[in-house]
Amino acid sequence: MNLGLVLVAYLLLFTAAVALLVLPAWRRGVLGWTQRQVSGCWQAACDAGGVLGAAATGLQGLLRRMAHSLAKWGTREWAIAGALLTALAAPSILALWLGTDRWLQGYDEATQRRIDPHIATLLQGEQLVPPSPLPPEVFSTREVEAERPLLASASREWSALDADFRQRLLLVFKLMREKHGYELALLEGYRSPERQELLRSRGAHVTQAGAFQSYHQFGLAADCAFYRDGKLVISEKDPWAKRGYELMGEVAESVGLGWGGRWTSIVDLGHLELRRPGVIGRATAPAN
Repeated sequence: MNLGLVLVAYLLLFTAAVALLVLPAWRRGVLGWTQRQVSGCWQAACDAGGVLGAAATGLQGLLRRMAHSLAKWGTREWAIAGALLTALAAPSILALWLGTDRWLQGYDEATQRRIDPHIATLLQGEQLVPPSPLPPEVFSTREVEAERPLLASASREWSALDADFRQRLLLVFKLMREKHGYELALLEGYRSPERQELLRSRGAHVTQAGAFQSYHQFGLAADCAFYRDGKLVISEKDPWAKRGYELMGEVAESVGLGWGGRWTSIVDLGHLELRRPGVIGRATAPAN
């Protein structure tokens, strides 16, 4: 069962309990409705006679005494009850706040796939080496700038990426080349919080995430495209590139990475990331 749904249901029940404590009119209405419903059921049982009827009568009296006691509660009793409910709810509220990703994730967790055993073996094997850097000029052409603003100044330092994420990403590069014939290029890896804010200022079509709202700030995300005939091919309008992104998404998920093609708020076909609970929103710079 989804933890978030469980916590939301718990908080709704908690809210209803607090309302019963602090809103006398609503409390009287709820208690009155409950009494009427239960009384009706018990009356039917009483009509049946015998032991069942006697038990129903006793329970009805107990409910009336409880309702009468609640109605007589004073300010002090309600304050104590409210404090107890708050204490009970605090851990769940804290878990909901700290234990779930709150920042622009936009894709279904169910799309995360179990890593193939063969892939897991590859990840435990040799340490893959980053490819040779591409000429800087391929990142600053007019076509590239139209697709990815400010790409020329992006970081493509593999060493700035998280070690585990780096190996998974390199494995994606390897499998895409060997199995599908696509040569991948790293467009951007680690991104400083200042650059993240700069990109957001360019508009929602560039990014919706602010500083520390992206896995880029923690070396756990990368934007990729294809390299063909000495040029970057970024746009998915190219049928060859569109098919490549689909294959890249499948390969990335097979090695345990998240793919921006699964997002719903904004689709980013070239985005790959290694999701780690509790990372997003941490207001400290990652270790490079």
